[in-house]
Amino acid sequence: MNAAALPPTTWTTGTTEVFKTGTWRASLPRHISAPSPCHAACPVDGDIAQWIGRARERDFRGAWEILTRNNPFPAVAGRVCHHPCESACNRMSLDEPLAICKLERHIGDVALAEGWSYPAPERELAERIAVVGGGPAGLSAAYHLRRRGYAVTLFEARRQLGGLMRDGIPAYRLPRAVLDGEIGRILELGVEVCCEEPIDSPGAFERLREEFDAIHLSIGARLPKRLPQLDYGAPWVVDGAHWLAQANAGAAPALGRRLVVIGGGSAAIDVARSARRAGHEVTLLALEPEAQMPAQRDEVEEALEEGVRLVDGAMLERAAVVDGGVALECVRVKFILGAERGRFSIEPIEGSAFRLLADAIVPSIGQDPDLSCLPPEFEKQGALLRVDRRQATGVAGVYAAGDVASMARFVTEAIGMGKRAALQIDASLRAIDGRPGLAGARLQGLGTPVEAVVPFEAIAGFYHPAAARAGAPRLAVEQRLGGDAEVQSGFDLEQALAEAQRCFSCGTCIRCDNCYQYCPDLAIRRLDGGYAVNGDYCKGCGICVRECPTGSMEMVEELR
Repeated sequence: MNAAALPPTTWTTGTTEVFKTGTWRASLPRHISAPSPCHAACPVDGDIAQWIGRARERDFRGAWEILTRNNPFPAVAGRVCHHPCESACNRMSLDEPLAICKLERHIGDVALAEGWSYPAPERELAERIAVVGGGPAGLSAAYHLRRRGYAVTLFEARRQLGGLMRDGIPAYRLPRAVLDGEIGRILELGVEVCCEEPIDSPGAFERLREEFDAIHLSIGARLPKRLPQLDYGAPWVVDGAHWLAQANAGAAPALGRRLVVIGGGSAAIDVARSARRAGHEVTLLALEPEAQMPAQRDEVEEALEEGVRLVDGAMLERAAVVDGGVALECVRVKFILGAERGRFSIEPIEGSAFRLLADAIVPSIGQDPDLSCLPPEFEKQGALLRVDRRQATGVAGVYAAGDVASMARFVTEAIGMGKRAALQIDASLRAIDGRPGLAGARLQGLGTPVEAVVPFEAIAGFYHPAAARAGAPRLAVEQRLGGDAEVQSGFDLEQALAEAQRCFSCGTCIRCDNCYQYCPDLAIRRLDGGYAVNGDYCKGCGICVRECPTGSMEMVEELR
């Protein structure tokens, strides 16, 4: 070879780009978009890292728009959600989980205060959808269908919309102005509402099938489960859901001074706390030990603060009228959780019998749906309507969500099921005429999509100093018992911003440039909206992965 053609051994000008050192590596980093653990746990499939990122930048309108792509009830959910997202939060491995629920409430409250509304549908479609039931699942389905341009008619048996959110959750947990504000915003999209129009017979249901292109069923669960130990015809036995609905409407039945509420879930806690506000002495009798009660922990704590007496790990054996009231003969039990929600076994503890005295008993042990309004061709699954994973029933064109189709008796679970049903109705109707769909509800992150959730180990923790979780005070007990004032306060602006700052943004790139700045081979390139790795020069050292504060870079083994 001509010596003049060889590059110099050293040089002070020119470029080293001819030396493609990427051949040295065994693994290659890549820029990814991965679901955060909170996203994977969210009942509505919410893009939590994305909307918190907007909140961190003080763009609360942008945060609300991302939130409401999946959930039209941020102010409601921020108050009553059982927040499985927080139990999944990676931040828990550093100090405390993020207060996601309170952040969502703050954004929802800002939206109500500012009067933000949804844009009109981009198009109007010819298909007509009937939504039967105006609770969280039905309203969620109506919202998602209407935003896609369908003509939606909502049939509700009661005088007002809201279902469980209105009848089953007291105002001191969910102020009615908040509930009405978020329902009203959905209706402003152009949903036709027919209240006090129950679809209560197979004939009425068949008329809907003739008139509409698809039907969404969310009729809830209104039939109370009954304890065989009680005489429900006795005046001193009143079902908890019935009592609570009347109390929430401002007409709590008079039942004497002493009440025993039976149950360990959120509904039983709500009955007990509402009874305290109505002036009763209340004992809560729960099968589960306190630590295993299905009610949320803060609800139990607040009930005890308010003077509810808890008798846990015990069950009623029989009840009878005695001089001075009703005697409940009870026994302590060993409570054993089953493999599925709602499954358990109990073993009475010998020699542990005891007696409670009361003026009335309010059992609150759950409810089942009333399926008598449906034709016989619908498949059942126990007490529920059988649906597939997309909320479709076995009857063509009919979908179901919420308590009629699931034992996951949480408001946000119902909202998520209503969304899934709406998306499937949309997909099915589009498939019939080949019409293209709108963009999906989920906001995709930047980078290569990855399905596995981001683990804590993928986060560069040294970029996240320890910071205490923001707390919000509770109303003083003496102020609570005097009325329906909201017990839990929300965040102020500074608390919301400080809490948003604690978010790791797991799997969602924040464009911090760490990968670009720290790469010793200058192999990271900025792109419009992300980063790319130049494989010609990357040696696979992994520094970009170790320096990523959000887990948005990962190493991938290269097999040659």
